[in-house]
Amino acid sequence: MQGSARWTMTVTGLAGLCCLLSAGCVERLISITSEPSGALIHLNDEEVGRTPLTVPFTFYGTYDVRLEADGYKPLWTQRKAATPWWETLGIDLIAEALPDGKSHLKWHFEMELEPVLDEAGMLDRARQMRVLVADPTPETPPQGRVGEVDNALP
Repeated sequence: MQGSARWTMTVTGLAGLCCLLSAGCVERLISITSEPSGALIHLNDEEVGRTPLTVPFTFYGTYDVRLEADGYKPLWTQRKAATPWWETLGIDLIAEALPDGKSHLKWHFEMELEPVLDEAGMLDRARQMRVLVADPTPETPPQGRVGEVDNALP
């Protein structure tokens, strides 16, 4: 009887170990999309790819996000990866043991178009400045010295 009890405990222990090993950790993902798509993404100053993109993350908290795309203003912002209730200390031990655990955040960003330069207007202003610099109009010099206050009474 003792041999069979030992065998039962061994089998139960191995079955429990297999269950624990087959259970996965919580998979943490951030999916990032943007308008326009194809924007280059930096998370905490590390280039991670172009939108649309899904990246794994380890820590919850605030992330610095930077997006860059040709023809659009660069976007610098922050997003918070909030800790879900099942990741609270104590409860997270159970969540980590459950198979197929996921924490999937979805962030979307709208980028602004870069203002279009008015080349004709800019060239016209440059020509006007060139004329002013080449032939400045004389102004009448101010009376007295700069910064001097006239305290004379009438």
